[in-house]
Amino acid sequence: MRSYNKELLDGDDIPFRDIEQNMRELDIINTWLSGHRISLSGLKNLIGYKKEIAICEIGCGGGDNLLAIQHWCIKKNVKARLIGIDINPVCITLASAKFINPDPEFFISDYRLINFKNGKPGIIFSSLFCHHFTNEELISMLKWMRSNSTVGFFINDLHRHPLAYYSIKWITKIFSRSRLIKNDAPLSVLRGFKKNEWKELMKLAGIDNYELRWKWAFRWLIIAENKK
Repeated sequence: MRSYNKELLDGDDIPFRDIEQNMRELDIINTWLSGHRISLSGLKNLIGYKKEIAICEIGCGGGDNLLAIQHWCIKKNVKARLIGIDINPVCITLASAKFINPDPEFFISDYRLINFKNGKPGIIFSSLFCHHFTNEELISMLKWMRSNSTVGFFINDLHRHPLAYYSIKWITKIFSRSRLIKNDAPLSVLRGFKKNEWKELMKLAGIDNYELRWKWAFRWLIIAENKK
């Protein structure tokens, strides 16, 4: 069963430097273990041949996924209006410092409280965000992502597996300098998902038009396209 133990990052009053180190190491992990590549794969499947679109990440953290997407969109000549939402003000401070022009539109907020004044984004996505929530909260999140996107949404998150758990536990023990990463990385795997669990969550959310793909290293990519 999924663990519901809270990660240290979900706590209050974490020092700025601890969060900064955590976000820096998360970006390294995402780079080396193909996390950004998986997010780009989800984007490519939904964006099609569109040359102008709004893309929103909920739980954007340090903004590294949005930065990777911005680089891809510039390379492909896609005019993208990027939106990042995170409840942690330190994460938004770190994220906004990574961009020159054009800057994404950042919100310090619970994603559920956002009012898209300039219109709903075409694509909403999350990366390593869903495992922070209970199943009941996730069902609501899935419904929100569907109803607030015009094209669809995708999710990049962890596959709960013993090999993934012990691998990241030893890798972070040896190489990490972050107390948050050392505690939270293996715990994140325990809070991750198995295939049948995602299928049940999507069913309970009333979503049937989706693909569920397993990706290396121990990730799930869910791509849900809104019915036309």
